Amino acid sequence: MDNLTLPNFNQNVPVCYESINGSCWRISRPWNVQISMFFGMAITILTTVMGNILVIISIAHFKQLHTPTNHLILSLAMCDFLLGVFVMPLSSMRSVYGCWHLSDFMCKVHTGMDIMLSTTSIFHLTCVSAERFCAVCSPLTYRSRFRSPTVLFLVSASWFISAAFAFALVFGELNLKGSEDFYKSHIHCVGGCHVFFSHGSAVVTSMVSFFIPGLIMFAIYCRIYIVARSQARSINILANQLRMHSPKPGVFRYRTRKGTMTVAIVVGVFFICWTPFFLCNMIDPFVDYTISPVLIDVMVWLGYLNSALNPFIYAFLYPWFRKALRIIVSGDIFHKNSCRIQLYS
Repeated sequence: MDNLTLPNFNQNVPVCYESINGSCWRISRPWNVQISMFFGMAITILTTVMGNILVIISIAHFKQLHTPTNHLILSLAMCDFLLGVFVMPLSSMRSVYGCWHLSDFMCKVHTGMDIMLSTTSIFHLTCVSAERFCAVCSPLTYRSRFRSPTVLFLVSASWFISAAFAFALVFGELNLKGSEDFYKSHIHCVGGCHVFFSHGSAVVTSMVSFFIPGLIMFAIYCRIYIVARSQARSINILANQLRMHSPKPGVFRYRTRKGTMTVAIVVGVFFICWTPFFLCNMIDPFVDYTISPVLIDVMVWLGYLNSALNPFIYAFLYPWFRKALRIIVSGDIFHKNSCRIQLYS
C-alpha cells in the first residue's frame, strides 16, 4: 500500500506541482530509461497509426474492396487508428513521468476514450470472428446473413455500446462505487490521472470488455477449427471415392494447416496482449491494490500493442492488401480510375 500513499512534503521527493499541497509523486527516471521508453512507445504509436491508415485508405479507395466483410475491417482499423492518435500519446507522457498536466475533465475524457476504443476494438474482433464463423460453417447462407445492413448494425452496436459503457463508467464515477473513501485518501492527488476500479466495477469492466468477448471468440474459433477439419476430411473421402487427385499432393492438409495457423495467430495474439492486464485489473482490488502501478502500466501498453498488430493479422496477410500497398506506395493510387483496379480475380 505504500506506493499509493500521498507524498510527505517533509521528504525530498519529486512531485508534479511543488507549490501545491497534495500533489502526486513525479516518477524520477534516468534519461536513458526515459529515452528508451519514449522510443518504444513511439514505435508502437507510429505502427498503429500508419498500419491502420493504410488499411483505411485501401478499403475506402478501391471499389472492389467495398464488401460487408471489409467494412468490418475498415471500422476496426478506424478504431485502432483513433486509439493511436488520441489515446496513446497522452498515455505515454503519463507513463514516463507519472504526471497529468491537463484538467480533470480532460483526464476523464482521455480515460473514457481509452476504455471506449479498447473495448470497441475487442468487440470488432468478436464481430470478425462471427463473420468468419458464418463464412466457414454456413457458406450457403453466408451471403444472405452478412449483407450491408447486418454489418452496419454490428459496427454501430460495437461503437455505441462501448461509448455508452465507457463514458457512463467514468463520468458517472461508477468505477469508484463502493471505494470512494479509499480513493480519496489513498489514490487521488493533484496532477494525476489514475484509472481506478473498485471491487465490483473491476469485475464488471473486465467481464464486459474482455472475458465475455474473449470466451465468445475462443468458442467460435474452436468451432471453426472443428468444422474446417471435418470439411477437409469429407472432401478427401469424396475425392478418393471418385478416384480424383488434388492438383497438389496434400493440398487439403495444407489448407487445414494454414487455417489452423491463422486461427492460432488471431486468438493467440488477442489473448497474449490483453489477458495480463484484465486479469490484474480484476484481481488488484481483491489484493488491496498491491500490484505495482508500473507493472499495470506495462500491461496496458501490451494491450495497446494489439491495435498495432491488428493490421498485420487482419489485413497484411491478405494478398489484396499487399497489392493495394504497392499501388499506394508507388503513387499509382493518384492515377485516374485507380479505384477500379482489380486487386483479386
